[in-house]
Amino acid sequence: MPEMRNLGSSGLVTPPLIFGGNVFGWTADEATSFDLLDRFVTGGGTMIDTADTYSAWKPGNKGGESETIIGNWLARRGRRDDVLIATKVGFAGGLGAANIERAIDGSLRRLRTDYVDLYYAHRDDQEVPLEETLEAFDGLVKAGKVRALGASQIEAERLEQALDISEGNGWTGYSVLQTWYSLVERPRYEDALAGVVERRGLGMCAFFALANGYLTGKYRRARDLGKSVRSDRVEEYMSGNGPRVLAALDEVATETGSTAAQVALAWTAAQPTVTAPLASARSLEQLEELIGSLDLELTDAQLASLEVASRGSTLAGPASR
Repeated sequence: MPEMRNLGSSGLVTPPLIFGGNVFGWTADEATSFDLLDRFVTGGGTMIDTADTYSAWKPGNKGGESETIIGNWLARRGRRDDVLIATKVGFAGGLGAANIERAIDGSLRRLRTDYVDLYYAHRDDQEVPLEETLEAFDGLVKAGKVRALGASQIEAERLEQALDISEGNGWTGYSVLQTWYSLVERPRYEDALAGVVERRGLGMCAFFALANGYLTGKYRRARDLGKSVRSDRVEEYMSGNGPRVLAALDEVATETGSTAAQVALAWTAAQPTVTAPLASARSLEQLEELIGSLDLELTDAQLASLEVASRGSTLAGPASR
């Protein structure tokens, strides 16, 4: 069985891999999504991450397709208690109380469940007072619609302020942060947010842990950019430390008999303040590779070599979780 980790003070636990549901209804149709979800659970996974806007970007979609597919899967399998469902609100419509209350009911209906395990503020909304947002979230917990709360795409100062407001009012506050973090995307988290996570005892779920696929090694040259619908998002990584990171991933992958993607996920999971990386897959082959990262433990020397490549210096950071 994979190692189980606490998601901050939420009372929830997860293996060091969370399945990203952004592909459901986009690059994975319902039948494929069902197969992926089945395999994720049999492979030891427990937490599935989605949002009320997934996958509105696909032509013909309006948002909610991912939640609907997950809900249909839950209904088909006839079991809910062995998985954790995380979803989000506020990317569209903001974080006003009325939108939060309306959105949770829509998510629950599509998910075909009466509660969500983890409910995120999808991104910070500075147009709405934090007190209004946080009181509305607390109300969802009190009503039994949500078990735990998280914040996503928020700056350190605002996150700390939100935690103080909830604590001061006796409300259930954020216990989990979800943000950008990978071997090629570090400062946005490490410069300030990591300190808040550590001080306040939050769980941290890292999204884009594979840098939109760049850290799989699939995109090494300009001609590789046409390989998938996400390739336009990885060009920025092809300069700077990106090639050096891929070379280090290749070396560690060879040493461990694994793949670059598995090493990248294992590195993220090994960082001191990280609970679990998120990753998505649109095929069973891709998912098998992700699941393989659960059994990969990197040595201090391997973590140090990745640190050097990522930072572009000889100063290694924390070697283990």
